[in-house]
Amino acid sequence: MFNERTSVGLDVHARQVVAHAIDGQTGEVFTARLCPDAGEIKAWIDGLPDPAAAIYEAGPTGYGLARALMLGGIRCVVAAPSKLQPPAGERVKTDARDAAHLARLLRLDEYTAVTVPDQATEAVRDLVRAREDCRADLMGARHRVSKCCFDTAWCTRVGRLGPGAHLGWLEGQHFDQAATQAAFDEGLDQVISTIRRRDRLDERISQIAADSPWTPIIRRLGCLRGISDLTGLGLALEIGDWNRFTGNSLGAYVGLVPSEYSSGTSRAQGPITKTGNGHVRRLLVEAAWHHQHRYAAGKTMRDRWDLASPAARARGDAGNRRLNRRWNQFKARNKRPSVANTAIARELAGWCWSLAVIDEEPAAPQS
Repeated sequence: MFNERTSVGLDVHARQVVAHAIDGQTGEVFTARLCPDAGEIKAWIDGLPDPAAAIYEAGPTGYGLARALMLGGIRCVVAAPSKLQPPAGERVKTDARDAAHLARLLRLDEYTAVTVPDQATEAVRDLVRAREDCRADLMGARHRVSKCCFDTAWCTRVGRLGPGAHLGWLEGQHFDQAATQAAFDEGLDQVISTIRRRDRLDERISQIAADSPWTPIIRRLGCLRGISDLTGLGLALEIGDWNRFTGNSLGAYVGLVPSEYSSGTSRAQGPITKTGNGHVRRLLVEAAWHHQHRYAAGKTMRDRWDLASPAARARGDAGNRRLNRRWNQFKARNKRPSVANTAIARELAGWCWSLAVIDEEPAAPQS
C-alpha cells in the first residue's frame, strides 16, 4: 500500500533518467532530467516533500539504482514492464509521459513488482546467463560449419559421433577450393574457441555450485533427473525466494500454463502463455526431456543423492517415478512429444518447488 507523500516515476536509460514526482497533498508536480548516477538521483529525491517513494521499470540497467535508493532510506520499486497497463487511448509515447505514468501507478499501487536481488546474486546470475549465451553461440557456430559442408555437396554420411569424435572428424576435412577451405577453417575455429569458453564458464559455475549460499538448494534440486549443477544454480538464482510461490503457481509464473479466453459459458484454451521468466522456462523444458526414458537410479543420480538429505532423496525419487509415469501415459495416448514435454515441465516446476522449500530438519518430539 502506498503510504508516502510523494510518488516518483523514473524512466531510466543508459544516458539519462527522466523523473516525474507528484506531491499527494498539494498536487504539485516536479520534473527533471538527470544523469544515470544514483547519487544525483537520490539528491534530487531528497529535495522533494518527505517521505517519497520511487518506481522504475526493470530493464538492462539492472538493479543498482534500486539498491542505492533503498540503502539511502528511499523505498524503491522495480516494476515488471509486461504487467504495466498503458494509458487507454494514448497515441504518444515519450520518456516524460512514461515517467508520469509510473508515478501515477505507484500512487495507485497498480503495478507488479519484481524481486530486487542483492549484488552477489545478480553477479552470479549474470555468469549463468553468460553460459546460456555461450550455448546459443556454440549452436549457431556448429550450424554454420555443418551448412558449409552441405553446400559443397561432398560431405558423406557418417554414423553418430560423440562431441569429441565429431570435432576430430571436422578437423580432418579438406576442400578443393581455397576460399571454401578458408571459410570452413574460420567457422571451425569459432566452434573450438566457443567450446573452450563454455568449458571455462562450466568450471567456474561448478566451483560456485559446490561452495556458495545456493549449494543446499542445488543439492536438493539435483535429486531430480535432468537437473545438474548448472540447471540447479540457474533455477535457484532466477526464482530467488521460493516461498512466494506454491507448487501450482510456479508453473504459471514461468508461463507453462495454457492461455485462456473464456466468457460466459464458453471456454477456449490456447498454447502456453510464455510469460514470466523465460530462463527458468527453458531450463525446466530441457530438464523435462530426461524423464521420458525408463527410470533407474544410476551412479550419477546416487552420487547426487549422497549429497542431499534423506527427505530430499525420498522426494526426488518420488518425483522421478511420477514424471516418468506421466511420460508413459502421454506416449500411450499418442500425445505429441513437444506438448507432452511441456506438461511434464509444468509438473516438474512443482516438484522443484517441493524440494526447494522442504523442511530438512526433523520435527522435535513433543513431550
